[in-house]
Amino acid sequence: MQPFVSLFVAAFKGVGSKRVYRIWRHEGLKVPQKQPKRGRLWLNDGSCVRLWPQHRNHVWSYDFVMDRTHHGKPFRMLCVIDEFTRECLAIRVERRLNARIVLEVLADLFLSHGPPDHIRSDNGPEFIEKALRAWLARLGVKTLYIEPGSPWENGYCESFNSKLRDELLAREIFYTMKEAKTLIEWWREHFNTFRPHSSLGYRPPAPKAILPKPFMPPYIEGVAA
Repeated sequence: MQPFVSLFVAAFKGVGSKRVYRIWRHEGLKVPQKQPKRGRLWLNDGSCVRLWPQHRNHVWSYDFVMDRTHHGKPFRMLCVIDEFTRECLAIRVERRLNARIVLEVLADLFLSHGPPDHIRSDNGPEFIEKALRAWLARLGVKTLYIEPGSPWENGYCESFNSKLRDELLAREIFYTMKEAKTLIEWWREHFNTFRPHSSLGYRPPAPKAILPKPFMPPYIEGVAA
């Protein structure tokens, strides 16, 4: 006897348990199976539990996001974030993205921000390509590959990707690639400089510094005149 059947019997007095059970079976009602508990990933070097970001440029992570233009043709986005500051360092938008473009994006970021200590990703072919791994090793950047089928190990990037999809991709129709690149870059700037982040005390990851207008005493203007 299903445990919920007895609850229905208690709620509707005078109705037999067998009748309730027939209705239960006819309607296809089921009790959700208890989900097995997952163990913590203490032994996986690439997991978020194993290595927490401690400072800027300590751990970066990157991942791909896919969307389509209005006529149905797909395009991909390479998102790179700093896990400590939550800043989105780049979103590269192209019809196709391969290991060469990944290396190109990282090279530009290393020149402007400096190389990180670690970089986290899944085991996609673009991220495990031999030339890319050798180049990162020469620069002293350690690669952290998550376990296959374990996207929660790349939680910072997965969280960013969901925000990108919910706040932009699910709300906009991109008619051309130029329009997609422009709007996505605008959203990245908005995310970094204006959008509040709860884990940062509701401050944006990289707010723009607003310099005060220089004070000019009135007599200076009189002398100049």
